[in-house]
Amino acid sequence: MAAPFPNIYTHRKVADSAAKACDICYKPSSSVLITPDKKDFFYICPVHLKDRYFCTPKVDEDAVKAKREKELAEEKDKLMKEYEEKQRKKKEKEKEKEKEKDKEKDKDKDKDGGKDKDKDKEKKDSKDEDEEKKDDGDETPKEEDEPRVFELKSSFYQQRLQRKRQAEAAKRDRERASQPNYFPSVPTEPPKK
Repeated sequence: MAAPFPNIYTHRKVADSAAKACDICYKPSSSVLITPDKKDFFYICPVHLKDRYFCTPKVDEDAVKAKREKELAEEKDKLMKEYEEKQRKKKEKEKEKEKEKDKEKDKDKDKDGGKDKDKDKEKKDSKDEDEEKKDDGDETPKEEDEPRVFELKSSFYQQRLQRKRQAEAAKRDRERASQPNYFPSVPTEPPKK
């Protein structure tokens, strides 16, 4: 007989207000393991998911590859933006230098004013460099995502199958008991002598 659902469970979170008892330790938990076809689910503590005797994580190679490609594309975009920004700043600095040279040629009289402008320019450049350093320092390494798909060990999977069969049998019994022909009828004729 084929199993009614596969031994593949996806880890999901529910609201804290919807937390129910863990199937293993009976503590309130907001984590749920559910099959892809939604035929079976149960509440579980996240600690049990790390127990190698309870379940093993299933690595989806396609998802890992897609995630890696996405990260590479994001990194490439970020580097391109940084490069374009540096090129733009470099061009602006060159234009400012040309303007300064033109001003120096035109005005040799105001040397003190030019020194103040140079100081302001140096402060501005140092602020820009500080901001770039801060931007680089803000990036924190991302923690690896916890696995979302698990396969139960055979003993726990058999328990889930047995519970499912018991629930179906109880449902069939309730349905049969609700039918009028389930119990024998009371005799209508008097007993024979």
